[in-house]
Amino acid sequence: MAILPPDVQEALNKQVGKALRRDFEKKATLQFKKIKAELITEFLNHPVTQEIRQGPSASNTSNTLSGVSNLFAFIGFEEGDDPIDPILKIFESMDISFGGEIPMGAKFNISMPTALDIFSITPMPWASGRSWAQGIEKGISGLGYLLRKTYEPNPPKLRSGQAIQSSVKIRSGGFKNTQYISALINKYSKKFSQLK
Repeated sequence: MAILPPDVQEALNKQVGKALRRDFEKKATLQFKKIKAELITEFLNHPVTQEIRQGPSASNTSNTLSGVSNLFAFIGFEEGDDPIDPILKIFESMDISFGGEIPMGAKFNISMPTALDIFSITPMPWASGRSWAQGIEKGISGLGYLLRKTYEPNPPKLRSGQAIQSSVKIRSGGFKNTQYISALINKYSKKFSQLK
């Protein structure tokens, strides 16, 4: 059996890569879109995401506040805010692009956000240097001082319309951290890295 010279082997590998690039791109793009859809679905179905999307009158389905209030009111979003939208947009903007040929194949680049990218676009309404999305994972202080009240017919000006912080501690216990953005990013970064 004859062995081809290295330069001929290299030339053949490049030609195979070019010839199959369209097939590689098609398969990689289909796999990418499937995984991206899974990521978005898992994000939208996460209890934290669902609770925040339900607004100031939601129940604490994420179990982060021991049922005292809900995340939308506790974090202090303004009534009518959509804090989930910037995260959803960054996930929806993810893309795949051709990254060059490799021996017997091709490589692709995926524009996957990092957890820090998400944290940078999710500021606390009352503390711009902190991220509420990161707070879900690491903790948010103040639950012991939270009063949940619906004031009618003349409510005082409250951000969410449903909660206010007391100047004295009214309960023990605190915020229950839960996995959120970092876990999603880690899980789906691995899935994207395994594209074939």
